[in-house]
Amino acid sequence: MKLAKLCAAAGFACDGDANVTGFAIDNRKVAPGTVFGAFQGTQVNGEDFIPAAIESGAIAVVARPEATVEGAVHIADPEPRRAFAALAAQFFTPVPDHIVAVTGTNGKTSTVEMTRQIWRMAGERAASIGTLGVTTPDESVSTGLTTPDIVTFLSNLSGLAREGVTHVAYEASSHGLAQFRNEGVPVMAAGFTNFSRDHLDYHADMEDYFAAKMRLFDEVVTDGAAAVIWMGSGDSGWNARVVEHARTRGLAVMTVGEQGEAIRLVNREPTQLGQSLTVEHAGQERTIDLPLIGAYQVSNALTAAGLALATGTEASRVWDAVARLQPVRGRLERAAIAPSGAPIYVDYAHTPDAIAAAVAALRPHVSGRLITVFGAGGDRDHGKRAPMGAAAAKASDVVIVTDDNPRGEDPADIRRQVLEGAPQAREIGGRREAILAAIAEAGAEDIVLVAGKGHETGQIIGSGDNMRVLPFDDVDVARECVAEIARDAA
Repeated sequence: MKLAKLCAAAGFACDGDANVTGFAIDNRKVAPGTVFGAFQGTQVNGEDFIPAAIESGAIAVVARPEATVEGAVHIADPEPRRAFAALAAQFFTPVPDHIVAVTGTNGKTSTVEMTRQIWRMAGERAASIGTLGVTTPDESVSTGLTTPDIVTFLSNLSGLAREGVTHVAYEASSHGLAQFRNEGVPVMAAGFTNFSRDHLDYHADMEDYFAAKMRLFDEVVTDGAAAVIWMGSGDSGWNARVVEHARTRGLAVMTVGEQGEAIRLVNREPTQLGQSLTVEHAGQERTIDLPLIGAYQVSNALTAAGLALATGTEASRVWDAVARLQPVRGRLERAAIAPSGAPIYVDYAHTPDAIAAAVAALRPHVSGRLITVFGAGGDRDHGKRAPMGAAAAKASDVVIVTDDNPRGEDPADIRRQVLEGAPQAREIGGRREAILAAIAEAGAEDIVLVAGKGHETGQIIGSGDNMRVLPFDDVDVARECVAEIARDAA
C-alpha cells in the first residue's frame, strides 16, 4: 500500500508514493519501506534511534511534532503511539470477524482462554492472546506477554485471520491500554473481571491505574459493543464504576454474577472435583457442574460465557461448553499428589487479592491444613508485599515465604517486606527448598498451594545487562520434589 493512501485511510494527511512494507518500533527490525514508531519510554527514548531507522530504510517516522526527522516523512502527532497504532491497523489486514478483549486486575488470562474454549466447543475456529501467548485452534501455544507490542499484536491477529481463525479473545492489560498496544481493530465485546492493587510501580495511584483500564470501554471498543462486567456480592465499588463508563459510552451492558442481571449466579456448591452452579439466564434457571474449583474460577467462567453470548454463540452451546471447561495453565493447576496423598496446586496469584482468592478457592476442599508457599517479585510495587503476606497468613494454616523473581533486588529484603504482613510465617529463601519443605510436611488431609509464578518457566535474577533467567517451573519442581520424597522414603 502506498504511504499516502495508508495515511488517508487512518485519517492522517501525509505525502509519499513509496510502498509501505512493514512497521517497526525497534530500529533493528527496520527494512526498506518500513514505517518506524519513535516513542518516549520510561527508560529508552525511541527518538534517539530515528537516524538509524532512516539509514536502514524507514520511509516514514511517527513521532512527536518536536522530534527531528530528516530523510523520511515525519508523521507528527502529540500522541505518537496512538497514531502509529491507527496507521499499523490499516496495514495489518484482514483481522478475525469476532474480537473480544478482557481487562481487570486478576482473571484476564483464565477468562480469555475460557472464552476460546467455549467458542471452540461451539464449533468456531478460535484463538486467544495474552500472558500464556497465542493459543491457536489446534491448541498450540507460542509464548508471549500479557499485551504484546502493537506490531506483534496486529500481525498476530492478521496471521490468525489468514489461517481461518474467526474468533479471538485477548487480554488488555493496563500497560497495554496506557501505551496504545491493542488499538485499531473492531472489538465487539469487552469483559471486566475485578479491580485491586497492582502495578503501582508504573501507575501513579489507583485512580490512574483504573483510568488506564477504562480506556478499553471509553475508547477502544467499537461503538455499540457489549460490556460484560462481573458484579459479585463482595465487589468494592470499582465494578459499578465500570458499568457507569460503559453506559456513558452507550455500550450494551451485560452484568454477570450474584448481582448480575444478564447472567445471575443463584447458588454455588463445592464438589469433590469442582462445583455445582445454579445460573439464571434469559429467564431460565439451569444447573451446571463446573469442573474447576474456586469462586474466582466461577467468575472467570461466567464472564467468558457472557462474552461468548455477546458474540452470537447459541446459549445452549455456551452452557454445555462451560460444563466442559479445562483448567488454564498455572491457574489453580493441580501439579502433583504428595506421597502422603496431599494435592499440590500451582497458581499465578501475585497480588493480595489474588492470594486471598486462591486460598479461598482451596479452603472448602481442605479437611486438614492449607500450606501456602509464595514470594513477591523484585523491582515491582513494594507496597503490595506486606498485604500479600497478610492475605496468605489470614486464611492459611502454614505459610512459607520464599523467593519469586527477585530481579535486581536483594531477595532477603523482599522476603523481609512480605514477612511484615505475616510475622508468624516461616522463611525459606530457595524456592525449590521451600516447595520441598511444604510437600514433605503435608499430611494426607492437607493441601499445598504454591503461588506467584503459575505458568512461568523461569526465575528472573538480576537486572539490565546482569539479568539471568534460570529454568524454573513450579509444576515441574513440585513433581520433582514428590519424586525425591518418595525415593528417599523407599
